Amino acid sequence: MTTISHTVQGTSTQDGAGVKLKRVIGQPLLPRLDPFLMLDEFGSDLAQDYIAGFPPHPHRGFQTVTYMLQGKMGHKDSVGNSGLIEDGGLQWMNAGRGIIHEEMPQQTLGVLRGFQLWVNLPAKDKMSEPNYQDIPSSKIPEVHLEHGKVRVLAGVFNDIKGAVNTTAVNPNFWDIHLTEKQKFLADTNKEHNGFIYVYEGAIKIANQTMNRGVCAVLALSDAVEVITEAKAKFIFVSGMPIKEPIVQYGPFVMNTENEIHQAIADYQNGQLT
Repeated sequence: MTTISHTVQGTSTQDGAGVKLKRVIGQPLLPRLDPFLMLDEFGSDLAQDYIAGFPPHPHRGFQTVTYMLQGKMGHKDSVGNSGLIEDGGLQWMNAGRGIIHEEMPQQTLGVLRGFQLWVNLPAKDKMSEPNYQDIPSSKIPEVHLEHGKVRVLAGVFNDIKGAVNTTAVNPNFWDIHLTEKQKFLADTNKEHNGFIYVYEGAIKIANQTMNRGVCAVLALSDAVEVITEAKAKFIFVSGMPIKEPIVQYGPFVMNTENEIHQAIADYQNGQLT
């Protein structure tokens, strides 16, 4: 059965134009978890904490995933895509060889809450064509449990395929809602790297309790068992490690220093996309 390798808590920081958030992956205690480069949790009912949003900024060499628990986030990019992510919705963007995009809250009052996950790309896909998938909440498959549900954002849960269609890394990304005391059991891939992040309530894995705001890096086996004494919500994310060199400079993630220099030059010369 899956056990916990170690746990970390998110560190408070700011990104974009001053959006306050918790950085879970991409901080000193958990710099990366191959193939995952970053996980941020953002959430506030104070408009000044998020309303400035994430003005236009570049990416190259990886994918970004924005999952909205509450609130709305408008987005547009340099290749002509635009849309609005609403409560429970998801955007999965392949930056590939380069894209400039912005993500801006579409409200000035109320709660904005969600996650952004960065997923690395293997060398063969780093210069792929940029693209994105906008998936409304109604299109995300849900597996109903006796006491709760699993929203299958990506990958497979109980033979139900997730909403995202991506072949480069093909991770699992599940949002799990448990409504009362119970035992939750799910099949997992022992070759993956994976983690669980608790965003409401508390859970227990292998007799170790995890409270809200705690991320457990998992030593995956063929299954994971989660026990909860009351209502809880958490995300489970896992993926096959790429096992390639990583050179990162802010929003550019490549395999060599020369590729990073080229990405910077392309951006400065207006040739990123």
